[in-house]
Amino acid sequence: MRIVNAPVSLRNDGQLWVYFLGCGSAFSKRHHQTNVLIVKGDDHLLVDCGTTCSGSLSLGGLSILDIRNIMVTHSHADHVGGLEELILMNRYVTRSKPRIFITRTYQKILWNQSIRGGAEYNERHDGVGLRFEDYFEVVRPRRKPNAPREGSAFDVGGIHVRTFRTRHYPEQATTWQDAMYTIGFVIDERVVFSGDTQFDADMLPEIEPAGGAEAIFHDTQFFPGGIHASLDQISTLPESYRSRMHLVHYGDNFDDKRGQIADNGFAGLTEEQRIYEFPPE
Repeated sequence: MRIVNAPVSLRNDGQLWVYFLGCGSAFSKRHHQTNVLIVKGDDHLLVDCGTTCSGSLSLGGLSILDIRNIMVTHSHADHVGGLEELILMNRYVTRSKPRIFITRTYQKILWNQSIRGGAEYNERHDGVGLRFEDYFEVVRPRRKPNAPREGSAFDVGGIHVRTFRTRHYPEQATTWQDAMYTIGFVIDERVVFSGDTQFDADMLPEIEPAGGAEAIFHDTQFFPGGIHASLDQISTLPESYRSRMHLVHYGDNFDDKRGQIADNGFAGLTEEQRIYEFPPE
C-alpha cells in the first residue's frame, strides 16, 4: 500500500483506491466527515453520504452527480445527511437514478426514519407520493448465512464488498445483535473498514480475511464511554492488528494524541483527501 497525494478520479488502471473524503468525527471542524470513495478500474462505490459529502467531493474535483453507486453503513447524519441532495439532484437535474446496494431490512429503516420526509412529497401521481425506488436503482446484496456475524456481499464490477454487523449504538448495547443496524465492510478481501463501532474485541478475529488484511481502518475516539471505540481500548488489541491499523473518525484534538498513537505501534492517523492505493493482485 502507498498513500498518494493526487486528485482522485472515478477510473484508474486497475489499482484499488480507498479515498477518504473525510476522516473526522460527526462534529469535527478540522476535518470532513468520514465518507469513503472506492475506485478500481472503471468501477466506483461511495460508502456513506454525510452532510459534508458533497463539499468533500468538490474538493477532489468531483460532483455528487458523478456518483453512480452507493452503500450506506448506518443512519447517523454524518453518514446519511447528504442523501437528500444526492437523490433530488439526480431526479430533477440529470433525471437518473444511482444504484444503491442495500438489504431489504435496512431500506425500510433508511427510508422511513431518515429520508422519506424530504423525498416522498415532492410529487404526487394518482394520489401517491414518491417511493424509495423512484430515487434509487435498488440492488440486493447476497446474504452470508454461515458468517460469524450477520453480513452480506456484493460486487460493483471488479470491486468485491463483504459487509458485517457492528456494535455501534445504543451505548448500552452489549453485542452486535443487541445494536441498531450498522455495518463495517471488507474490500476485495484485502482492506478492512470497521465502520462506526464501540470497542469489540471479537470483531476482527471474526471478520478478517484469510491470511490477514493489508490495512485496517478503525473507528476511534480520544475519550472513554459513548458509542465509539476509544484509543485506550483499541490499544489493547494485539500488535499484529495495531501495526496495520489506520485510525479514522477521530476528533479535532488529534495533535495531542500523536505520541500515544506512535507509542502504541499504530500505522497512524488516516488522512483525508488522500488515495490509499493497493496494487493489482
